[in-house]
Amino acid sequence: MIRNYFKIAWRNLRRERGFAFLNISGLSIGMAAAILILLWIQNEMSMNRTFPKTDRIYLMYNRDTFSGEKHAWGTTPKVMAAVLKKDYPEVEDAVRVSWANFLFTAGDKKLNEQGFFVDKGFLDMFDYEMLEGNSTTALDAVNHIVLTESYAKKLFGEEDAMGKTVKLDSADIFTVTGVMKDFPNTTRINSQTTVSYLLPWSYMKKLGWDDEWWGNNSVTTYALLKEGASPEQFNAKVRTVTIDHSPESNKATTEVFGYPLSRVYLYGKSENGQLTDGRIVTVRLFAVIAIFILLIACINFMNLSTARSEKRAKEVGIRKVVGAGKASLIVQFIGESVLLSLMAGVLAVLIVQLSLPYFNDLVGKQLFLDYGNPAFWAQLTGFILFTGFLAGSYPAFFLSSFSPVKVLKGTFRRAKAALDPRKVLVVIQFTFAIVLIISTLIIQRQIRHAQNRELGYNKNGLIYVSLQGDIGKRYSSIKQSLLASGSVDAVTKSMSPITQHWSDSWGFSWPGSTPEDEKLDFIRFSTDGDFMKVMGTQLVEGRDIDVTHHASDSSAVLLNETAVKRMRLKDPVGKIITNDDEKWTIVGVVKDFIIASPFEPVAPMMINGPSAWFNVLHIRLNPDRATADNLATIQKVFEQFNPHYPFEYQFVDEQYALKFDDTRRTGTLASLFALLTIIISCLGLFGLSAYMAASRVKEVGVRKVLGASVRNITLLLSKDFLKLVIIAFGVAAPIAWYVMKQWLDGYNYRISIEWWVFAVTGIISLVIAGLTVSFQAIKAALTNPVKSLRTE
Repeated sequence: MIRNYFKIAWRNLRRERGFAFLNISGLSIGMAAAILILLWIQNEMSMNRTFPKTDRIYLMYNRDTFSGEKHAWGTTPKVMAAVLKKDYPEVEDAVRVSWANFLFTAGDKKLNEQGFFVDKGFLDMFDYEMLEGNSTTALDAVNHIVLTESYAKKLFGEEDAMGKTVKLDSADIFTVTGVMKDFPNTTRINSQTTVSYLLPWSYMKKLGWDDEWWGNNSVTTYALLKEGASPEQFNAKVRTVTIDHSPESNKATTEVFGYPLSRVYLYGKSENGQLTDGRIVTVRLFAVIAIFILLIACINFMNLSTARSEKRAKEVGIRKVVGAGKASLIVQFIGESVLLSLMAGVLAVLIVQLSLPYFNDLVGKQLFLDYGNPAFWAQLTGFILFTGFLAGSYPAFFLSSFSPVKVLKGTFRRAKAALDPRKVLVVIQFTFAIVLIISTLIIQRQIRHAQNRELGYNKNGLIYVSLQGDIGKRYSSIKQSLLASGSVDAVTKSMSPITQHWSDSWGFSWPGSTPEDEKLDFIRFSTDGDFMKVMGTQLVEGRDIDVTHHASDSSAVLLNETAVKRMRLKDPVGKIITNDDEKWTIVGVVKDFIIASPFEPVAPMMINGPSAWFNVLHIRLNPDRATADNLATIQKVFEQFNPHYPFEYQFVDEQYALKFDDTRRTGTLASLFALLTIIISCLGLFGLSAYMAASRVKEVGVRKVLGASVRNITLLLSKDFLKLVIIAFGVAAPIAWYVMKQWLDGYNYRISIEWWVFAVTGIISLVIAGLTVSFQAIKAALTNPVKSLRTE
């Protein structure tokens, strides 16, 4: 019987090739889009959840109040890990992780790569797969190093890396004691998705970069709790660990707590000192999009199947007369939809496979279809069957409910219900399409709004270079040679790139400050001079830092406008800022500029003079010369004074553009899925309008005989569909407004939702629907009435 059902289904598909094409096309596009989104969601939901001990690993957080607001952040003092292991019996192990960047020399290869300083227990805590070496002992000695598989191949090719030596920063020799699998794409440690090597923490001590200061929150600390240990009890005990170890003279108020590693990525947004929904909001949004895209594709099937009801009515009547029950007819029609779904599923997998490279570039991931995993085939089969049942359920019950008496007498007519299910389904389709169009327009406007925000400095023609090798020691010679070359207008050192926030601090006092002001948090930046000239910032009052003409400027500081306002300083120039034993003299105020997120308000900032620390060299290129010529000249200077290191630089404008990547990615995905939704909806509307036009062919013939014009008939056949789009717009507009308002509330610097966005979307929707329907309407209107009335 089942074989007979599928044979009949196949014959029906061959007989109605146009119907089959529209249904398979719509279903395959919808299924492909849903599969792509589900692959992305699966990756997001798996982030940091694949480690065997994930349920016992906790990232240590701080919580404190600054300027009356509570904040939580995931960097801690370096000394905390040792204290957790020693004083808290619930802790099985605790490890520190800190960012590292060194030049590697192996033979004639020189590579600048990023890695981690880690405690020796890191590999065992996270159970990374070791291809060679022992995870327990691989980082025992100060000159041991563990490489990832891909980095080992970069350095040594196909040779075995174990036991080989590499030189770091042309100074220290390390022996490769382990090769580990590359970090899986579901791993994000210290916000990094790719890491090339692991160095022992003992090497950080050797470099003098370790400290036991409880006020220096500069590393991430992971605690592995023992089996059966209560996280709640642990957090109650560890809450005052920083307070208990801080000196009485400068008593800390920072609370400490552990947060499950499995929740950090998705639920790591700090709100009033609590970690709550973060990335999971985007995941939920795209889960809804996947569901609705699949639903829209299924709605197409429902509409086209029920639109053909009169053609299949006699088939149903005859089957019922010869003894077929309603249940068997339902099975038959669902079988047809499953067959269509199977064909669409095969096509969808092909579409996904072809589009995955482009989709991966778009989302910044390495997603793939795991054909070798039986679970993949089980999930795919379930997905196809679910789609087939969902798409075929309503048509099956609708078609199987026909009365054989009415059908065979020829008196069957579609019931004129007050609420036509097909019209409801069309409204649902276009409601979601319109919501996506409105959302896309608003997201793109928000991105442009942030991009057009006054930056506060000149990012064009500005590059920065890391202070590696001999750059720091030979800085004066490098600076003089660069300025003398004519390729550079100005040079300055700083503690971070101007596009990034690497340091912040509190605990400062100044004339007129109160005890509460000690919790005013400042972004820290630094310069050795020529800050205005290099960065292109504007001076509001005072002067720039200049040790050449003012020897005392080594302890000078510049403030931004926001800092002056928050410090309540009326005449800031000349005032002294104190922090423990440090004293800084304010010499100038700069106009606010963006160093952190372009979607957030500018924070208080201090730019310290030459007695601060430096990590980066900023260079302002000569605008009167070609950029390529400038860079070639600069490279020669660096090769002369820093010959052991490759000349590597970053353009500030390119780095600033990266700040929009995540929001732009969301906007691009919304645009892509809005387009797919429109295509699927239009395929269904095209097919539905074709069947409606065919069912009214004699009516059209009579109207033409009575003098109706092509324009009148086209409007007659189109207006019902356009009414549905107008209704869909009325439903979609408030939904889109609410969803986008919630999304925009996540940004401090945001646009308002303007009325014209809805007007434009309404016009676009009507135009798209009108063009889709009018093709069939005009075709019907141009039909010769002699042919359409021939049987009368």
